[in-house]
Amino acid sequence: MNGHLLELKNITQKYGRGARRITAVENVNLTVDEGEFVALLGPSGCGKSTLLRIITGLNRPAEGQVLYRGQPLNGVNPHATIVFQTFALFPWLTVQQNVEVALKARGIPPEQRAERSVALLDMVGLDGFETAYPRELSGGMRQKVGFARAMAVEPELLCLDEAFSALDVLSADSLRGELLELWTSGVMPTKAILMVTHNIEEAVFMADRVVIMDKQPGRVIADRKITLPHPRQRKSPEFLEVLDRVYALLAGQTQPEYIELGTAPGEAGRTRALPDVSVGELAGLLEFLDEMPGDRTDVYRLEHELGLGTTAVLHLTEAAELLGFATIAKGDIALTPLGETFAEASILARKEIFATRIRRLPMFKWLLAMLNATDKRRLDRDVIRLALELEFSPEDAARQVELAIDWGRYAELLEYDDSEEIIYQELPEAVAG
Repeated sequence: MNGHLLELKNITQKYGRGARRITAVENVNLTVDEGEFVALLGPSGCGKSTLLRIITGLNRPAEGQVLYRGQPLNGVNPHATIVFQTFALFPWLTVQQNVEVALKARGIPPEQRAERSVALLDMVGLDGFETAYPRELSGGMRQKVGFARAMAVEPELLCLDEAFSALDVLSADSLRGELLELWTSGVMPTKAILMVTHNIEEAVFMADRVVIMDKQPGRVIADRKITLPHPRQRKSPEFLEVLDRVYALLAGQTQPEYIELGTAPGEAGRTRALPDVSVGELAGLLEFLDEMPGDRTDVYRLEHELGLGTTAVLHLTEAAELLGFATIAKGDIALTPLGETFAEASILARKEIFATRIRRLPMFKWLLAMLNATDKRRLDRDVIRLALELEFSPEDAARQVELAIDWGRYAELLEYDDSEEIIYQELPEAVAG
């Protein structure tokens, strides 16, 4: 008999067909044991939610096997439930009726449904709101109803899919603390919790183990235990040390340029996407780092110093690294001489530096070559988007086109006609004229 509650073996998931087939996750191996609170942590688009849907049986993997208590999972996992990012409550039902929906689906008699739902609402702090409707509740209270409904069927495995990300900061903190209190006190019948998040501080604060993923394609790059006792103090040196180590794993370390730049669309190897940041945001980061005392800054500090989320910080540091404005090592970021020059340069000088740097990126080399191959150096936006869909999902391909246009226009390497959705370059004779 397998000793794991859950085991994933070489899970791969792909979407699309033919040349547009995208690998969402590739060769993922993962175990979850009884008594564990595991966080799946990684940037948006790395396949965390895809894995959660495979684990609960909502999706079937293209390759690999899911084992639950040593047995292959076929269909929906009856021992697991998901709390989603959105509240997903029925607006025409009361709070108690929303919780009873899950019990009714299991064939529980009405009297038992009412008794169990009232007890669960009391457990999550909603005693007295049984007859209220979702519209009467705050976001945090609505999500508590979602937790109560998920726990109503007494799942062995409770899955959280960005369950706190739609809440305001105070509501999210309160709900995290209440869930941890229920979990650590043993009040919940749940055997294990698996949480998907892109918030590093949330993962370190709540989980006993952090499984770190990267994207293109989604894959596990690290698996680390968090041995800090509960309740955890976010400002303690021990907590900040763990946070720094996890950030170091996610941010990685600056590689030699031939590795860092990746390849162009259509070439062998991993096509390096443009980080999802604006030039203004990047300039703001470089100015901030230039004014900081010392040569290096902890990446995790940027969240609080700049008031940004984990994903935004990682995108910004990735862009600075990709363009040669900063280097990253052991969770620290340091400006390069070029980054310092950019931060202190005039507007026109910044444009020239930026243009020089993005010309080195395979994505821009490819795009400029596509434009130069046409008679009038004009291309429909959709032509670029469709070409990129061979490398990225449709949503990511569309975003890459937006970023290329914004970066290219700032650097004055290309122009864009929004009314006709045409990307173009001025012809030499037009410039001369």
